[in-house]
Amino acid sequence: MASKDFQKNEKKWPFRRNPGGKPWFFLRDRTAGTENPGSFFMLSTILISSLLGYLLGSIPFGLLVGRLKGVDIRQHGSGNIGATNVVRVIGKKWGILVFALDALKGLLGVIIAMEVAGGRTASSAGLLGIAAGLACVLGHNFPVWLKFKGGKGVATTAGVLVGLLPWAALVAFVTWGVVFYSTRYVSVASMVAAVVIPATVWGMERQATPLFWFSVVVAVLGLLRHRSNFKRLLAGTEPRFEKKKK
Repeated sequence: MASKDFQKNEKKWPFRRNPGGKPWFFLRDRTAGTENPGSFFMLSTILISSLLGYLLGSIPFGLLVGRLKGVDIRQHGSGNIGATNVVRVIGKKWGILVFALDALKGLLGVIIAMEVAGGRTASSAGLLGIAAGLACVLGHNFPVWLKFKGGKGVATTAGVLVGLLPWAALVAFVTWGVVFYSTRYVSVASMVAAVVIPATVWGMERQATPLFWFSVVVAVLGLLRHRSNFKRLLAGTEPRFEKKKK
């Protein structure tokens, strides 16, 4: 049986190591009252959650909204299916809609995966949430339906963060807003926010929890997806949103 201290820590935060030094992937089986390494059931559930997360994340809302407006968003602007290009090509309200839908699919992926965990431990639910959330971002960035040419994952990552790390999401949102208001570059704001996410998680946790490593992975993914933006910034050709003249 797990100690009272472990049960207390698990309720407070499911990903910390327990007092006996067993890592997070040793999951408590409530029915047997024991601690077991990841079972076949858990591994298969993670795979299923990841697959569902990928499929959910791969829904190209930017492309679908563009089609509704009679536009193939991939043939205009930057060619990206994300909210920023939708704003430039179709309009602000449509871009906001795409951002909301892309964020929603990330949030739903996490929520559904955690619900799948059912009556198992908080650790199990957290692992499924991480797996599904990461798969959602990968699905958005590399959708099989579009020959793996998707968006940059900013909105979907934001939705996943709201589900897994709401306080880190809040810090990232504020950071993005401040940087964008100062520079008027969406790409710069997105890259700075990506760096802030793992820094925020580390500052709160002070240890390498699975959530910290998850935040590192999504931050690296975000930066890699903005490589072309970084090159344009260095060349001075990156487009920016100018303030409207009064």
